[in-house]
Amino acid sequence: MSSRPEPDGGSGQAVERSVAIEVLGADQAEREARRLIGLLRDAVDSGASVGFLPPLGEAEGEAYWRGVVDEIRRGSCVLLGARDADGTLVGTAQLLLAMRANGLHRAEVAKVIVNTKARRRGIGRALMLALEEHARRLGRTTLVLDTRRGDPSERLYSSVGYTLAGVIPRYAKSANGAFDPSAFYYRVLTEGGQP
Repeated sequence: MSSRPEPDGGSGQAVERSVAIEVLGADQAEREARRLIGLLRDAVDSGASVGFLPPLGEAEGEAYWRGVVDEIRRGSCVLLGARDADGTLVGTAQLLLAMRANGLHRAEVAKVIVNTKARRRGIGRALMLALEEHARRLGRTTLVLDTRRGDPSERLYSSVGYTLAGVIPRYAKSANGAFDPSAFYYRVLTEGGQP
């Protein structure tokens, strides 16, 4: 792959073509546990709203990723990894598949994480588009996600077609003790193409 950035189709960011997006199976995620914990710690320490408060303890990170591995094995989670040209894992994203009979068309986008040193290269966007492709293949046509209101991630989600459904005040606690609002987004896909 070329390492030359190219326009991503209108967001103003460049997509680094040398980054490869891949599905991480359960065994691979177990082998990559140290790197996955490092990515999560980097996100938490940089203030990202990903469900944890700093400092992220080693045991807390290990327990979280063990749970993800279990969900992958159960078939209720698709874990994507983004690798730099040298093979370094620089980002992850998850598609959490609803497993009840009335929700087999739904999935939640979760833990879209890009290492702070690899941001502003279109990796988050590439992960989001890859999740959408996997969702379509799995027949998941309603995608939902949430994020802290006002975070830069909101621009990313809007740029790839997500619609703001609403905002809940005082939803998530931040490192400084404040209770922040969370924004809830959705995207409805068709199975073969555009929504």
